This record gives sequence, structure tokens and C-alpha cells, in this order.
Amino acid sequence: MAGDHVDESKLTGLSKYFNGETMRGRANVAKATYASFGLLFLYLYLKPSKK
Repeated sequence: MAGDHVDESKLTGLSKYFNGETMRGRANVAKATYASFGLLFLYLYLKPSKK
């Protein structure tokens, strides 16, 4: 279950920051998702329109 104790010293690479085992990892996944949707929205909103 999320939030249970996990030995974080065994997590390496991206799994150290983005994982479903720890609350911090789940929060980072959510933040990255929100950031990607925000960047996509800004790109679509600010790109020049075709004429």
C-alpha cells in the first residue's frame, strides 16, 4: 500500500523519484502529470495560428 515503509536506498535512477511505493514518489508522478498538461496547454494556446 502507498505510504508503507520502503527501503529507499534500493531505489535507483528514475524509480527513486517516480514510483508507486512511496507517497513522495506518487506526488512526483502527479506533479509531472500536471506540469505536462500545463505545458501542452501553453503550447497550444501560444503557437501562431495558420493563415
